[in-house]
Amino acid sequence: MKVAKYSELSIGQSAEVVHNVTEEDIKVFGDLSGDYNPLHFDEEWAKTTMFKGRIAHGVLTAAFISTAIGMKLPGPGTIYLGQSMKFLGPVRIGDTITARVEIIELNDEKERVTLRTTCTNQKGKLVLDGEAMITLMKLD
Repeated sequence: MKVAKYSELSIGQSAEVVHNVTEEDIKVFGDLSGDYNPLHFDEEWAKTTMFKGRIAHGVLTAAFISTAIGMKLPGPGTIYLGQSMKFLGPVRIGDTITARVEIIELNDEKERVTLRTTCTNQKGKLVLDGEAMITLMKLD
């Protein structure tokens, strides 16, 4: 497995991962997190909310950003230092989410990278927008 190196990064590099959100994703995420909010699990209850039906956990959507960072850009060896994000729209079962990361700043002194992080649905609607700060493992 190739580990990412800071010297190989440049502003404007980007990567994406695409994921189709399933019922199983929501169940597994609920089991892992312990978050069984009826907004995610009870269709009848969720119909009474502003969303008019069940939605996926926001942090489940954010997890696709982690996949893009840890597996694509910069990739293996990345250490997540921080993430800011805004949830801009609901994600529903059956939605296809594209998580995109783009390098917007390089701090050569500290070897830290700032990434714009976004998720869009199959209609091109932005459902998550944010920034991540990462660094890379230094191998001997």
